[in-house]
Amino acid sequence: MAVKLHRKEAVGMEEIVQQYIKSMKLATGLNTQRVFAAWDACSGAAPFTLKRFFRGGKLYITLSSSVIRSQLYFQRDVLVEKMNAFLAADDLFTADNRTAGFVQELILK
Repeated sequence: MAVKLHRKEAVGMEEIVQQYIKSMKLATGLNTQRVFAAWDACSGAAPFTLKRFFRGGKLYITLSSSVIRSQLYFQRDVLVEKMNAFLAADDLFTADNRTAGFVQELILK
């Protein structure tokens, strides 16, 4: 008697990686790291960044230079838009994560 095998539809690696991230509950930590990468890429102030903290849509950045901080202070809204565009284009960023989603506010210290 022959055994019938049922074919499953092929699933792409992108979908498998997303399912793995969700099942292992890695999305919050990974999103936080992606937000920090967006800050580095969009601000140009990575060498002057001392501390980073992200919670509840607020990104807290401590800078070593008051001059850089004052220059970036007036560009906060533009930086938030750039970072969110960077995150939207990132395949590893999970946009529907309630804990660590897109950047809503940038606070410079």
